[in-house]
Amino acid sequence: MSNIRPIPEHLRAILVLGMPLIGSHLANLAIGVTDTIMMGWYGIEELAAVVLASTLYFVIFIFGSGFAMAVMPMVAEASENDDDQEVRRASRMGMWLSVFYGFLVLPLFWYSGQLLLALGQGETLSEYGKGYLRLVGFAIFPALLTMVFKSFLSGLERTQFILWASVCTAVLNGFLNWVLIFGNLGAPEMGVNGAALASLISQITAFVAFGTYVWLAPSFRRFSLFQRIWRRDSEALQRVFKLGWPISVTLLAEVGLFSAAAVMVGWIGTKEVAAHGIALQVSSATFLVHLGLSNAATIRAGRALGRKEIDDLARGGMTVFVLSLIFSLITVVVFFTFPEEITGLFLSPDNPDRSLIIPMASTLLLISGLFQLVDGAQVIGLGLLRGVQDTRSPMIIAAFSYWGVGMSASYILGFPLGYGTEGIWFGLVIGLAIAAVLLHLRFWKKTLPDLRTTPPGAAKAPHI
Repeated sequence: MSNIRPIPEHLRAILVLGMPLIGSHLANLAIGVTDTIMMGWYGIEELAAVVLASTLYFVIFIFGSGFAMAVMPMVAEASENDDDQEVRRASRMGMWLSVFYGFLVLPLFWYSGQLLLALGQGETLSEYGKGYLRLVGFAIFPALLTMVFKSFLSGLERTQFILWASVCTAVLNGFLNWVLIFGNLGAPEMGVNGAALASLISQITAFVAFGTYVWLAPSFRRFSLFQRIWRRDSEALQRVFKLGWPISVTLLAEVGLFSAAAVMVGWIGTKEVAAHGIALQVSSATFLVHLGLSNAATIRAGRALGRKEIDDLARGGMTVFVLSLIFSLITVVVFFTFPEEITGLFLSPDNPDRSLIIPMASTLLLISGLFQLVDGAQVIGLGLLRGVQDTRSPMIIAAFSYWGVGMSASYILGFPLGYGTEGIWFGLVIGLAIAAVLLHLRFWKKTLPDLRTTPPGAAKAPHI
């Protein structure tokens, strides 16, 4: 008989897991904000180069992070079955695939100058961007390996270290930026290259901290995570790859959707881009709460799958969905009540364009209220499906919803129908709403019934 836990127990477990993950996501956001502010103090051309180059880095990084994210539900399921060997195998092959991907994309960073020129950027911007990417490109290795460690710890429901390590990394990155960009404390003034070096050192430090913790902490010694790490495990490698590449494509589709939306807003005007950026920054910060809850949903679903308690999995899934919905409704109320007060924080009172940008940004923030409802719902759906290791169909749903529907709607509403930036945002809402509906239909009407009738049992390979 299935052991169905009471809702308060699910709620407590989700919050204990989710709050540190939300905090770590906010710390990572703080790194990007700090980089932008400090480069803005240094110079406008340098700021533009770092924004462009870091965007390119992020797209390449996020595309490779699917393998690390695949480790999370696999570790959660194996840990629930007390299968330490399977935990080790999945984590180790996640590291293998992350390093392989890093070597695969390293030439893109090294020859980024030519790439930026081919994308129509000026010579000065491309030269700055090349210098930044040649340095920060090497951070792809520690960054992806740190993602694997985070997935390993999350799958074991050990998220407190993730929070504090992320906060310390954000503080270190800000300090190193101040030293290396401006040449403080006797360091040479390095400008753009200083920002890149700060990011590289911060990522290496985070990797060392996570690796040392996983290696030396007594509670993790039984996993022998680094045991014979040089040995290929073909069966586990194949399973991590099979689960991870659809996650990578899904992430790329979502990042591409917002990048394309920004490009379309750029066709309208500079002030519209500024308003779009302000509203998106606010929405991104609140979205991280839903992302943390989605990560918690993945872990809890993976553990319920390991116990083969599908009814309990369903109750936990509904609990995290309702929790996300409640936060969305609170966000809607705040956005609708204080739109100008929130957007006004991003521009100085003496900015000559303030009177034009703030009303536009405030209107987009009102639309963002609807945006929050559907974006939160779709990321929770993705998290639940990843937890039960269903990633290929969600990839297809995401690609269709984001690009087939969302991007088409944004273009049609923004330009042929003449609604401009507001139309582009409404198009995003439509695409994300379709994704939310289809993902939840997939989970509740297809995946869960299938699990009830044929609970999966993973075949184990010989010890490696």
